[in-house]
Amino acid sequence: MGDARFWLFKCEPTAQSIDDLAAMEDQKVAWFGVRNYQARNYMRDSMQQGDLGFYYHSACPQPGIVGMVRVASKPYPDPTQFDPSSPYFDPKASQALPRWILVDVQFVKKTELLSLAQLRAHPNLASMHILQRGSRLSITPVSQDEWQIITPLLHQTDV
Repeated sequence: MGDARFWLFKCEPTAQSIDDLAAMEDQKVAWFGVRNYQARNYMRDSMQQGDLGFYYHSACPQPGIVGMVRVASKPYPDPTQFDPSSPYFDPKASQALPRWILVDVQFVKKTELLSLAQLRAHPNLASMHILQRGSRLSITPVSQDEWQIITPLLHQTDV
């Protein structure tokens, strides 16, 4: 996976929508709260500053890709793991041995919704992680071929 350069970041729009990200100072946010080892490993071991990703709204009436983002930092410890008042607190984590890692994600552009159904309509995307039954990871790699198929389907909108 070391050569993966494209990603899909899933987020519930009620937690943080593409519009929320676009409105933030510096249009950047720490991708905190990931508590899945595979997703953590993608951030820790494979992501590089400058990598591009799709921003995907999940667990909503119309799930799908709604924009593009860029990885804007190197991986670093997720501070929520050390905060007892956080829902992401992990009592097994320590400053010396953090268990959870994050990266900063920066807004690139908002696009019209590219729905799950529209993604499924492309046979060449059949192996894409987000289209697999039971896919629950909040971060998944996107192959260069998948990126090249999806990118022209995205139509930019005004924020």
